[in-house]
Amino acid sequence: MTPFERAVVDTHVLLSAALIPDGIPARLVDRLLQNGRLVFSAVTFAEFESRIWKPKFDRYLTIELRKLLLHDLNASALWVEIPPELAARTFSRDPHDDPFIHAALAVGASRLVSGDDDLLCLDPVEGVRILTPRQAWEALGSG
Repeated sequence: MTPFERAVVDTHVLLSAALIPDGIPARLVDRLLQNGRLVFSAVTFAEFESRIWKPKFDRYLTIELRKLLLHDLNASALWVEIPPELAARTFSRDPHDDPFIHAALAVGASRLVSGDDDLLCLDPVEGVRILTPRQAWEALGSG
């Protein structure tokens, strides 16, 4: 298994990818989808889904595009169920970030991509590297 065959990408990176199609987050997500699968738990997908529907994105993302993004990510995702004992563990100073670590640990992903300092400062967590989009892009040999 390659390091990015199963990757967890946080909500901020996914939103950046949707909003700036030629940016590094978008190119990274495209490459990850070509070479592996994005990992979601019910909690991490629900966070992305709730954020993408915020009215502040109305002028940037059409309803049709948002529906398509959600459909495509849902259909291509590697879904993971988080065991209760893992879900009870805390890692980050922001508890809203823990579900991304939980998903990575539950599926055995070796990479979590985030721009969130509360996650990045933890790198690594039990063998999971936490990388910025640029670091992940460069690690893929794309930089």
